[in-house]
Amino acid sequence: MEAEQRQRMNALQHPIPLGFDLLSKVHGLAHGVFTRHGGVSRPPYATLNTAWNNGDSQDAVRENLMRISDALALGQLVTSPQVHGDTIRFIDEEALLRAEKRFPILVTQPGDALVTCLRSVGLVIKIADCQAIFLVDPTRRVVANVHSGWRGSVLNLAGKTVQFLKDRFGCHPGDILATVSPSLGPCCAEFRNYRNELPEEFFPYQVKPLHFDFWAIARRQLTEAGIEPEHIEIAGRCTVCETEDFFSYRGEKPSTGRMAAVIGWKPDTGE
Repeated sequence: MEAEQRQRMNALQHPIPLGFDLLSKVHGLAHGVFTRHGGVSRPPYATLNTAWNNGDSQDAVRENLMRISDALALGQLVTSPQVHGDTIRFIDEEALLRAEKRFPILVTQPGDALVTCLRSVGLVIKIADCQAIFLVDPTRRVVANVHSGWRGSVLNLAGKTVQFLKDRFGCHPGDILATVSPSLGPCCAEFRNYRNELPEEFFPYQVKPLHFDFWAIARRQLTEAGIEPEHIEIAGRCTVCETEDFFSYRGEKPSTGRMAAVIGWKPDTGE
């Protein structure tokens, strides 16, 4: 009975995203990493699941995404099927027109990093242990959202996305702000076959037998891409340790939900 009561109360709540101090100072920017709370999905997807393909009710996912859109007041949410690769998708007007319409979200072609300079567009990455890395250039008015699990880290997708911003928009890495979402922490990042899965350059980040610090790896990759250390903010919260607030594939498999990390330029910047 107590669990059912909590479920009903949760369904009445509005989702409240976690923000970053570094990004809260950027005029006209909307961002947030949503927890598992504030949605309508039932266990094991309780409650703010945003994944369509994990067995959850389609109606529940649609309602959850609508709540997320309302919470950030962004006109359009855009996502992409994530395949743990290094494809970067540029979201412009043409990409929006080509995208599959799955109200209240548009789904573009597969990729693991989304980039846009459009206003009123929220870039959505779905996570449950993987990192969502926000990249923001307040000068060029460009944002990126990067899905970086351990495979994305091996591919250095964060660094490649910084390079994309440089090549496509002329961004200076010194202007870029970067944040790393709650994700798999060094306390729980166990890789028993790490010698076959991870490159040797990651081996120094083994903090205890078979456990690796992917937060530190992300910081290194971002700084090597030219981002200033003081322009990087890491949430430092482990999704496996905190399943009361976060979905965790490692902590809850085989069935769990996916959280949304969203970033975009507000429509009413006044510029």
